[in-house]
Amino acid sequence: MVTDARNNEMRIYLDADACPVKEEVYRVAARYGVPVAVVANARLRMPPHPEVELVVVGGEIDAADDWIAEHATSADVVLTADVPLAARVMRTGATCLDFRGSEFNPNRIGDALAARDLNAYLRSMGLPASGPPAFQPRDRSRFASKLDAVVGRAARSRASQGANKPT
Repeated sequence: MVTDARNNEMRIYLDADACPVKEEVYRVAARYGVPVAVVANARLRMPPHPEVELVVVGGEIDAADDWIAEHATSADVVLTADVPLAARVMRTGATCLDFRGSEFNPNRIGDALAARDLNAYLRSMGLPASGPPAFQPRDRSRFASKLDAVVGRAARSRASQGANKPT
C-alpha cells in the first residue's frame, strides 16, 4: 500500500495516452479545485491550469501504468481503460473509473481481468474476439456525470471531516 504523504488530499490520475475525455476531466477538476496528474508516454497539449500537471514517463510498455500505481493512494481517483491498472490501484483503495463512466468494482475486477485475457488469447489464435463498442456521446456524458459525482462526494466528505476536527 502506498503511503499517503498528502494528508489524505485527493488527486486525479489520468492515464492519458488513449483518453477520449480529457476536457471533461479538466472541467471537473477545476470545479472542485482538485489537482490532476496527466500521465502519458509523450508530451500532450495541456490547458493553462495550475492544478493540471503533465507527467511524461518513458516509452516502455506499462510505464504510465507503473507510475500511476506507484503514486495512487486511497484518497485518489484513477481514470483509465486499462483493466490491469485498475486492479493494481484498487488494491491501494483508490477509486477507479473507466472513460465510459463505469466504476471498477473490487468484487468483479477478477472477472474483468479474465475476460480481457480470454479476448487476447482468442485474438492471438486469429479468432474473433469482442472488443469495446465505439465511443458514443452518451459515454462522454455518463463519464462526466460519474466523475463529478465521485469527486463531489469526496470533496463534501473532506469538508465535513475538516469541520469535525477539534481546534
